[in-house]
Amino acid sequence: MSRRGRRRQLSAEERALWDHVVRSVTPLKLPAVPEDVAPLVPEPAPVVPEPPPVAPPKPTKASRSKTPPAPPPAPPLASLEPKTRRRLIRGAEVDARLDLHGLTQAAAHRRLRLFLIEAQALGHALVLVITGKGDPDRLMSTGPAFGEGRGVLKRAVPLWLAEPDLRMIVVGFESAGRRHGGEGALYVRIRRRKA
Repeated sequence: MSRRGRRRQLSAEERALWDHVVRSVTPLKLPAVPEDVAPLVPEPAPVVPEPPPVAPPKPTKASRSKTPPAPPPAPPLASLEPKTRRRLIRGAEVDARLDLHGLTQAAAHRRLRLFLIEAQALGHALVLVITGKGDPDRLMSTGPAFGEGRGVLKRAVPLWLAEPDLRMIVVGFESAGRRHGGEGALYVRIRRRKA
């Protein structure tokens, strides 16, 4: 016999408890319905004829020539002003730094985006992004990029900074001076936030 076919017997204690519950329940008393009141039956909805189909308006010459507006072009990238560049070479400090050493490309990209958004929110004008120089003598021996130098972030970060969505934050960028990391770092100018 299967488990479902067997019924469990209640113990004496369970049976007493059930009897007590049954005795304490009072049945609901529903109001009596007068005999002269007909049961509620919803009336059928009136039939309304469907309106004839409306043909779409014919395009006019003016409407045919209108195309949806294109998104505004990303502002062009600009290099550092010579005066700012000289100040940095002489030892002026940047507003903030981000070191991407040791991160994967995905993690570095995510961190760079968050850093730039935060830098703009804080009103920074110039930040330093450290990518590392990579080692051109040390070649990758495995994977799809065989024979490629290991400076992956050094090559990828400028491409990320030129992406259209980051161009609303980034005014421009260029290699840093030796004091700030040289070829392994970038000065990034931040666009002022519109009020």
